[in-house]
Amino acid sequence: MNYAILVNNNNKIKSNYLNRVNLISATNIDIEEVFVEEETYKAYLELKEFLETKGIYIGIASAYRSLEEQQAIYDEYVLKYGKEYADSIVASAGASEHHTGLAIDITLKINDNYLITNEELMNYDYIFKEIHKYLKDYGFILRYQVDKEKITLYQYEPWHIRYVGKFIAKIIDENNYSLEEYLTEFNGVLVINKPKGVTSFDVINDISHLFGIKRIGHTGTLDPLAEGVLVVTIGKATKVAELLTAAFKEYQAGVLLGVETETLDITGNVLNTKVVPFDLNIEETLNSFKKTYLQEVPIYSAVKVNGKKLYQYARNNEKVKLPKKDVTIKEINLLSSDRNTFIFKCLVSKGCYIRSLIRDIGVSLDTYATMTNLIRTKQGKFDISESNTLDELKQGIYKLHKIEDVLDFPVIKVDSKTEYMIRTGQKLVNTYDVVDKVTFLNSNDQLLGIYEVKDNLLCVWKNFV
Repeated sequence: MNYAILVNNNNKIKSNYLNRVNLISATNIDIEEVFVEEETYKAYLELKEFLETKGIYIGIASAYRSLEEQQAIYDEYVLKYGKEYADSIVASAGASEHHTGLAIDITLKINDNYLITNEELMNYDYIFKEIHKYLKDYGFILRYQVDKEKITLYQYEPWHIRYVGKFIAKIIDENNYSLEEYLTEFNGVLVINKPKGVTSFDVINDISHLFGIKRIGHTGTLDPLAEGVLVVTIGKATKVAELLTAAFKEYQAGVLLGVETETLDITGNVLNTKVVPFDLNIEETLNSFKKTYLQEVPIYSAVKVNGKKLYQYARNNEKVKLPKKDVTIKEINLLSSDRNTFIFKCLVSKGCYIRSLIRDIGVSLDTYATMTNLIRTKQGKFDISESNTLDELKQGIYKLHKIEDVLDFPVIKVDSKTEYMIRTGQKLVNTYDVVDKVTFLNSNDQLLGIYEVKDNLLCVWKNFV
């Protein structure tokens, strides 16, 4: 479930969400039945129990609301106070967070009585501020914060808490984000150590669910058999993925000699076997591949021929002429070897298939060769030593690289006048002596855009605002 779902006037609740949210029964301060999303209610009870150790007693004033209930509340406020005021404090049907089951309006118990009106509650804002300190520890955020009215479009409501899960709540708290800001401003690059046995898509899907952000991608697929460096882009960083697809990548691979498989790796069906010669000079053969050569693409790959992926031809037992392309082996070194296996390390150009390289090495050794394991140890400037595992990520142990820090362009802070020009997509005079591209930040270190040189002017290449 996406606990970071955004519901407001510009993002109304979808009917498919309403159909699948898991609501459970609870009781409000009037001893009436209300409904709350299951995980949200568990977290609320834990928060409530903790606050009681601090001498603070809370109860549920409001939780899940149907579309009809929300419309009735909105209509009542319009009738009493007018539409302008109602729009500033009450959402219309479909635009309320209460539809998610993740939002709870809490109230305080003072002198054995629960407070009812907003005016009464505001008199005890100092108690709410104490509660707010602990929200993140239970997966909640204060949804409508002070000084965020222009972003959330609602006034400060100290009683309106929203469940997003501990992982996201911690990020929002650390950055003083509103939920809107989190979903638009939390951007960057992660270096993940992909585990063996899962696809690159599986990793991206896990990260997307963890952060509650849909705009997530990567800059180079690793097969399920492979592990190692997977560069993941989050949010606006997906716009610069092409710049992070490094010209050279470093791998460590294991090889089994004397065996040929249909996939060129150990996961495929065996096609042929051959006795391995005793007098192989593996190191010399590897050195001979330190070159640029024409490499045949493996049939079990996503390369398209006549609009169809090669692996689709393979699965349908259809014959197809495999394409070839120039690849460069910049470095290649033998790490260890025994009778039928060896391990090597290589630095290769973009588009080089290590499975195909191993097949070609086998041909040079007058035998068959298949890949047994593969670790991508480096992609461009990203090394496996600075990567994080998925388990570490889930524990909140990771480094999010800023977009401007991973690009090899000058970074320039601009004044408010130039910022306005960038925000409106205007061309700039190249007073910065930029040769290729430049990254612009405003005075608050917010990334504005990347410009490139064209006809002696700086023109928008990527806009981030």
